[in-house]
Amino acid sequence: MTKQTVYQQVETYIIENREAHYRLAYSYVKNKEDALDVLQEAIVKALQSAGRLQDDRYLKTWYYRILINTSIDFLRKNGRMIAAGEEVIQHHLPETVQHGRDLDLAAAVEQLPAEERILIILRYFEDMKISEIAQVLEEKLSTTKARLYRVLKKLRLEIGEESNQ
Repeated sequence: MTKQTVYQQVETYIIENREAHYRLAYSYVKNKEDALDVLQEAIVKALQSAGRLQDDRYLKTWYYRILINTSIDFLRKNGRMIAAGEEVIQHHLPETVQHGRDLDLAAAVEQLPAEERILIILRYFEDMKISEIAQVLEEKLSTTKARLYRVLKKLRLEIGEESNQ
């Protein structure tokens, strides 16, 4: 794969997925302008390091890792906490779920600690496979699976959907 091809693939990927990337950045910084700043910085970092991407199969997880790290760095620099805003969560909730349940789910997701919330955002809002999430979070697959299932159980309990055992 030539350097030019890599840059073109990175550029195409960023353009085609800009809304999802914005949503993820916004879920961290909770501000439109800050999310755009984070995106701009992540794009610059991605383009600067695109030559080191050896396998284009990992482009998505590679870029998400850059975007998440850039978001976290932004928050550290500005002394802010990681949090997903209610409007971001509401935007991603499936329309087939009843409205009351939507509010319960949104509130439950909002209450999750950031390290648990990101699992839900990546898996269900960004439709990533568990293996991709593990790569993004730089964890073992088994660790990611266990954490995700633990968070899902916690959410079910929170919104009262846990089956009686």
